[in-house]
Amino acid sequence: MNHIATGDKGEQSAASYLSKLGYAIIATKYRAKTGEIDIIAKDKDCLVFVEVKTRRSTIYGFPAEAVNFRKQQKIINTALCFLNQRKITDCACRFDILEVYLTKESIQCNHIINAFGS
Repeated sequence: MNHIATGDKGEQSAASYLSKLGYAIIATKYRAKTGEIDIIAKDKDCLVFVEVKTRRSTIYGFPAEAVNFRKQQKIINTALCFLNQRKITDCACRFDILEVYLTKESIQCNHIINAFGS
């Protein structure tokens, strides 16, 4: 499985995981000139922008470690594009990271809620 197929499988698994938790999936692979957001979902009254990182092993570190400050800024700017495009002005928002581990035997998710928050 190449890295694109791995990423796609991870994003599908992440969307399924979030749906099972009761999140309403609003958009997947949202693209703007500033970047892409893997999943945009609604968790109760909160709009959640989710970055999915998929790995087959942790040999090169944990998936969330790949979401550095620069990547976070791109995601935040892309989220602002989404909010402006949809004319959403008064809504609680947060940024999550969902780590997906793919092995031959299983798929495991580690959901980091409010990953960019203070």
